[in-house]
Amino acid sequence: MAFVTLKDMGSDFHRLERFDGGDFVRWQRKMHFLLVTVKVYYVIVNPRPPEPGENEEESVAKTRERLRWDQDDEICRGHILNGMSNTQFDAYHTVKTAKELWNQLERRYITEDATSKRFIVSKFFDYKMVDGRSVMEQFNEIKSILDRYSQHKLALDEFIVVTSIIDKLPPSWKNFRNSLKHRKEDINLDELGTHLRIEEDLRKEEKSKSEGEDEEAKREESHIEGNWKSRRCNGSGRIRPLAAEWLHTGSGYARTVAPVRQLGGSSSGQTHLLRAG
Repeated sequence: MAFVTLKDMGSDFHRLERFDGGDFVRWQRKMHFLLVTVKVYYVIVNPRPPEPGENEEESVAKTRERLRWDQDDEICRGHILNGMSNTQFDAYHTVKTAKELWNQLERRYITEDATSKRFIVSKFFDYKMVDGRSVMEQFNEIKSILDRYSQHKLALDEFIVVTSIIDKLPPSWKNFRNSLKHRKEDINLDELGTHLRIEEDLRKEEKSKSEGEDEEAKREESHIEGNWKSRRCNGSGRIRPLAAEWLHTGSGYARTVAPVRQLGGSSSGQTHLLRAG
């Protein structure tokens, strides 16, 4: 993924105005869209996978996940810096991570925007989750918006927050969304996150299992088809004709189709159909 992102970096930023310190909210929206498109925005909202403990053995998958996060964080940071004017770049290029860079820009410029509070409020209520992206990644994006509520000392009832997020779930989560709505007990934001993570993990497992079963079915179908064709060949490469057979099933007779078989090596070409019974 990294080499594709770097290859496309020039054309992506050619269409994005360089941030020079003005109209931060608009620039941030465009930058957010770009980072989501190239699939690196998650490093801003998802923490870095932890290092293994001193005596802890780490799986290859966990190591690769952390290395990928580090690589994507550098790409994300590079995208943000390359979207700045030279003056802004010189001021922020020493910031180590994409998340830290993103937060520093927000702390400085969003408070200077006269419409920042209205923007934050509308950003939360207008946010809609979509299919095709991780629900947990989108949930973390919403939480980052809510964190900015605290920065501006904006208060929002947690029940309203949780209910709103449930309503934002993508179309393919309709049944799960309805099940959450019909719960008798209220849940808080952290509990909602736990439910979403478990549901997403289960969906990933089911998808992986379904794909495996489909592949197995295709292999079995191919194997049966190959055996059937070989049984119909007469050794000269020609296909023997099919005939109907009546097989005894224990509760009656069932008609099947099978290659014609001749009895006794008859040279007259007369066909005798066998019937089990």
